[in-house]
Amino acid sequence: MNPAEEVLDIVDENDQVIAQAPRGEAYARGLRHRCAFILARDAAGRIFVHRRTATKLVFPSLYDVFVGGVVGAGESYDEAALREAEEELGVSGLPQPEFRFKFLYDDGAGHGWWSAVYEVRCDLPVQPQAEEVQWYDFLPEDEVERRLGEWEWTPDGLAAYERLRAFRAAR
Repeated sequence: MNPAEEVLDIVDENDQVIAQAPRGEAYARGLRHRCAFILARDAAGRIFVHRRTATKLVFPSLYDVFVGGVVGAGESYDEAALREAEEELGVSGLPQPEFRFKFLYDDGAGHGWWSAVYEVRCDLPVQPQAEEVQWYDFLPEDEVERRLGEWEWTPDGLAAYERLRAFRAAR
């Protein structure tokens, strides 16, 4: 299926489903939908970082510290988190990603999506999808922090990462 044809739940400001629409239409019309963001670490605690392909519908060619994507119509955040993590990392048998928090991302142009943030440990050898991931590596967190000011990152992933840092600091 063409990704633009995937049907998504459209939600209100309280994350309640109010309609359904194909992904392409949801993006074009700025309809609020749901996404899952999963921070994946390897056995050494390094963070999976990747550069998105130029063919991605949203934020092509930008770097991201999260794997993930849209939550399909009728799918839970938890289901989407596991599905997306396994798809994008190219693995099967991951443990269920651990939910951290949810927030409403706003791109500043009137478009937004509910974003559920998760973390998972991936001890498996990864084989990211070539159509999704142009480059990848597991980087130590201090290197990720250094790269934040050097590389061009997905704005929603950057917002989620900053919130995840604050979430950890508050614990």
